[in-house]
Amino acid sequence: MAIDLKTQSLLARFGGQVPRYTSYPTAPHFHQGIDCDNYAQWLQALDPGEGLSLYVHIPYCDRLCWFCACHTRQTLRYAPITAYLKALYREIDTVGGLVPAGACVRAVHLGGGSPTMLLPEDMVDLMARLRVAFRFSDDVEISVEMDPNDLDVPRYDALAAIGMTRASLGVQDFDPKVQETINRIQTFEQTRSVVDSVRARGVRSINCDLLYGLPHQTLAGLERTVSDILSLDPDRIALFGYAHVPWMKKHQQMIPAEALPGAEARFEQMQRAGAMLTEAGYRAIGIDHFAKPDDRLAVAMRDGRLKRNFQGYTDDANGALIGLGASSIGRLPQGYVQNMPATGEYQRMAESGSLCVVRGIEVSLEDRIRRDAIERVMCDFRIDFAQLRAEWGPAAEPLIAEARRLAAADGGELVALDGDALSLRPQARVFARSVAAAFDTYLQTGKGRHSIAV
Repeated sequence: MAIDLKTQSLLARFGGQVPRYTSYPTAPHFHQGIDCDNYAQWLQALDPGEGLSLYVHIPYCDRLCWFCACHTRQTLRYAPITAYLKALYREIDTVGGLVPAGACVRAVHLGGGSPTMLLPEDMVDLMARLRVAFRFSDDVEISVEMDPNDLDVPRYDALAAIGMTRASLGVQDFDPKVQETINRIQTFEQTRSVVDSVRARGVRSINCDLLYGLPHQTLAGLERTVSDILSLDPDRIALFGYAHVPWMKKHQQMIPAEALPGAEARFEQMQRAGAMLTEAGYRAIGIDHFAKPDDRLAVAMRDGRLKRNFQGYTDDANGALIGLGASSIGRLPQGYVQNMPATGEYQRMAESGSLCVVRGIEVSLEDRIRRDAIERVMCDFRIDFAQLRAEWGPAAEPLIAEARRLAAADGGELVALDGDALSLRPQARVFARSVAAAFDTYLQTGKGRHSIAV
């Protein structure tokens, strides 16, 4: 499918490096002025009736995938994981002791790294310790990121025992040449076995992650991968563009830059894969997620309740996200916090009984208004001025004026005024990150480098 001249022009102008806007302000603008004392105060100030989400980070893999931009390290020994879990349990107790007793956990996400590297007894012990430290709702959602290469029958049984409700499988691409280049060998048969095994244990929601823009990836190869994934009938599919950031993740230097597809080829891959998914009956969610029409994510989009956080698009409406583990980021009503990224130092802090926060940012009223507007751009492709006024009152007027100026200056290429709202044109929705960047007052400070927009 050839790209027309109009799209080529939009790619050239709006396809540059911009944040993914999983938070606002974005992580490069966190600073050391927010520390453990601030975090303790913020935790204690949570509403006792607040709904909570927990993100638990396991920063270990038994192989290092060269495309990965997550905070993780490779180990072939279990001893470092045992030591890490000891510190993690201490942090869980410390944080849990500061959260008001009435606050209730409604969602847990185990991420990494590879949480499925944990021994079965450690999976069960981790969840038990979380349940002791925090109050859980009866219908808590428990999501786990899974590496098919780690899994065996005892681990499947342990995942069932902890109450996993959503399995998230990294796939990327099934083409052997692509897999070899990114150091991620994983067959279709392995992936199908995981899907069958978790479904046999009652898991009702399965997500698969795919990547476009990978080295040596072709349109035909990606089509085969999408067809294979569709045969597994997952409930959700995330279609991410590979973020080549070797200045931040040194192991990505193992990927030959000359093997990466160019901007137009990436765009074609994204468009074709997305078309295959929607033709198969999936609903497009934001810029990079797809879900069955009856999936909670699709329902949230339909109802105008779609959110965006560090895990991507979500229906999570909880008032706070508590990050646990090295490098984890938390979101509280007052702002964001991030734990010590260095695993050894994190362990020393946690085992001393301290909180582990080393940076963050307190959000101002203006930040909150801009965060709201940016989230609506990323989720709805629209900023409803009446909703902004209803939520923020007269304080929303400067941003509304900015939106009107943006529409006038844009000339209808990306956005237009639609009654009392700013709307992205359908052909411009893939550039939502670039539109969101227009409302980011921190971006002009030049802190941080980002992945390309499409």
